[in-house]
Amino acid sequence: MRWLLAWLVVALAPAASTAPQAPVVVLSVNGAIGPASADYLVRGMEHAVGEGAQLVVIRMDTPGGLDTSMRDIIKHILASPIPVAAFVAPAGARAASAGTFILYASHVAAMAPGTNLGAASPVHLGGAQPALPETPKAKEEKGEKGGKGEKGGKGEKKAGEKPEELPIGGTLERKQMHDAAAYIRGLAQLRGRNAEWAERAVREAVSLTAEEALALKVIDLTAADIPQLLEKLDGRTLTSAGKERALKTAGAAVVAWDPDWRTQFLSVITDPSIAYVLMLVGIYAIIFEFSNPGLVLPGVAGVISILIALYGLHMLPVNYAGLALIVIGIGFMVAEAFLPAYGSLGIGGLIAFIVGSVILIDIPGYSVPYTLIGGFAVASLAFLLVVAGVRLTARRRPVVSGGEELIGAAGEVIGDFEREGWARVHSETWRVRSPTPLRTGERVRVAAIDGLTLEVVPDVTTPAPDSSTRGQAPAGAHGGST
Repeated sequence: MRWLLAWLVVALAPAASTAPQAPVVVLSVNGAIGPASADYLVRGMEHAVGEGAQLVVIRMDTPGGLDTSMRDIIKHILASPIPVAAFVAPAGARAASAGTFILYASHVAAMAPGTNLGAASPVHLGGAQPALPETPKAKEEKGEKGGKGEKGGKGEKKAGEKPEELPIGGTLERKQMHDAAAYIRGLAQLRGRNAEWAERAVREAVSLTAEEALALKVIDLTAADIPQLLEKLDGRTLTSAGKERALKTAGAAVVAWDPDWRTQFLSVITDPSIAYVLMLVGIYAIIFEFSNPGLVLPGVAGVISILIALYGLHMLPVNYAGLALIVIGIGFMVAEAFLPAYGSLGIGGLIAFIVGSVILIDIPGYSVPYTLIGGFAVASLAFLLVVAGVRLTARRRPVVSGGEELIGAAGEVIGDFEREGWARVHSETWRVRSPTPLRTGERVRVAAIDGLTLEVVPDVTTPAPDSSTRGQAPAGAHGGST
């Protein structure tokens, strides 16, 4: 019996040693964190769970992003049943602002040499960092040490010393600052990382290189690339979703899950400039369809453009007052073309359009460029000027058709009469009525119109034609034109 058990152990040992290792799924984020990248990372982590992966690696190079998208990503990282490693790579990449939060939330935080992280002030999430005012301590160190105070730059502070805050404005800014500081401090405590420096990254917008971050225990390790990262993680035990998982990443298959068409589509329509253009094109197309019923194509294209724009704007932090001002402004400018407002509707609509466009998305890095707003504003102003010019020219032209055109027209009497008779006006025979007797061939001028009868008066400015041209009323003539 013993020899049988020994034989089974020997026979099964090679099979166990050759059992395939669970793969490692790699997700890549390049650029600002927004709705598209959040959707991609969330679906990527779900895909990794479905593939039975042992680890998800988020390779990122980001300047920051939207707070709502960042928190959505972090929620799924914290709830992920498999460990997530955030890896700032390649060399020269950064994990600024929202990227720092994601790095702190991950089960493993790693950076490639030549990368940096930090500058996590919530006021400037998602955009280029403007020059921030110096803290009192920084000014003091610069004055006393002549700029040699490097310890403060590396994040070394005395134990128990409270991080200095940047000078911040009103209540809203302070609330955002304290909320972000508490959020990243909680993530640092959860992962056992440097909570003090994390809070400084928010309050003072400081940054670190990869080597400094490793020395201060902000990150867990450094690696040149994905293979080296997996070698260093091999054998580590991580806790995810309350369960400990031992990693066997050395030699594991690496599966890159690239962004699909959905992510690319979302990245396009959630670009504020694209959503803004789609919305305006859709509105103008529908207005053109209403002005020319039956064309169909402008209406269809306009509805599709507006729906896509609204979906993109719904995923962005849109100021709905700005959206309303844009719609009202366009409506006023269009109304100017149909109502005699003498420019008041058009100018008011243009002002509302510009103000609404400026405040539509008021977040650095995600706002509509002023050049694009200016281009549409100039085009709208040109449209108003053209419409106003056409209307002014049309008003100056004489009436050439309709009943109004007959008023003041010259005619010739056909047949003698005392009260009512006939006259030829514009080569047409009309029944006419005159307050004075008229004779054949006399020139008259139309003074008014009474149904199908013209009220005429003698026209003394035009000489009467020769008597040989006089004639009688044509047989069968009746009131109105013939």
